[in-house]
Amino acid sequence: MIILVGYATIEGQTRKIAEAIAANIEAAGDRALLFDITSGAEYALGHPEAAILCAPVHAARYPHAFASFVRQEASWLNGVPSAFVSVSMLIRSEFEEEQEEATHFPDGLLAETGWKPARVHHAAGALRYTEYDFFKRWIIRRMAEHENAPTDVSRDHEFTDWVALKAFVDDVLTLAKA
Repeated sequence: MIILVGYATIEGQTRKIAEAIAANIEAAGDRALLFDITSGAEYALGHPEAAILCAPVHAARYPHAFASFVRQEASWLNGVPSAFVSVSMLIRSEFEEEQEEATHFPDGLLAETGWKPARVHHAAGALRYTEYDFFKRWIIRRMAEHENAPTDVSRDHEFTDWVALKAFVDDVLTLAKA
């Protein structure tokens, strides 16, 4: 089975998540087509038999290029087993209302595009302090203090639950082969 693993990334964690998904697919004996939706490259992969798309949430929105791609491909995505991985930091918040908010981020995207993925997984992202400029590092550190998240700006902090992500991929593969 050939499975499209399409992703949009801003700071790199969603790409890392998509790469892990592709590796899990390949380890299960299927073929993964890893595609950076925001690269501007022409989508010329044909129509694989299934799809897992991944995108980060920033300021309560997914990247415009990602939403455009999903809107353009919604008919095909709805015709094959498909799944969505929404990447946000709020999903790991200690505040239940913020976690609840994060679980609803996909709602707007799905309503806007008409896509109906069979499964949605919420993955926590990362704080990439070492890659931020001074201003962004200062802002993110202040936000992290509010969330009781790590504030050591001398290193990056990753929160993705790789075991849960693998279980999600296994579930999607089972669904796709049913």
